[in-house]
Amino acid sequence: MGKRGEGWFVLQMALFAIIFFAPQASCPGCPAWLSWLGLAILAAGGLLGTWGMVTLGRNLTPFPKPIEGGELVTHGAYRFVRHPIYAGLILGTLGWALFRTSLVGLALAVLLFIFFDLKSRREEQWLCEAYRDYAAYQQRVKKLVPWVY
Repeated sequence: MGKRGEGWFVLQMALFAIIFFAPQASCPGCPAWLSWLGLAILAAGGLLGTWGMVTLGRNLTPFPKPIEGGELVTHGAYRFVRHPIYAGLILGTLGWALFRTSLVGLALAVLLFIFFDLKSRREEQWLCEAYRDYAAYQQRVKKLVPWVY
């Protein structure tokens, strides 16, 4: 997957394209409020992901391997979840599916969750190598869903 995880990034972009252009395949009989809930979840995902990016600052990279000379970030959004950008993207995808009342979109949100779970496993190997305090951080903070997983 590349020395910095470039393959993960390419797969991620392909998955986002599939999600964005997926057929709506609406849910007949779904209540209208589901779209409003989806919009709220989409916004929450956007806020969480943005908070994570801002908190990372100069440590932000599109690749899963941490940058040389970076520092371990455990404050801000990273107090609640180890991968807030991934969590925000998953939430955003879930919200997008609910907003569009798309059953296909819901399945793709689950697929995105699985993808980020796998990607974060490789990323965390690199994080453990780069930062001696990362293992303790893993014990304190959940990976993708605050206080749950």
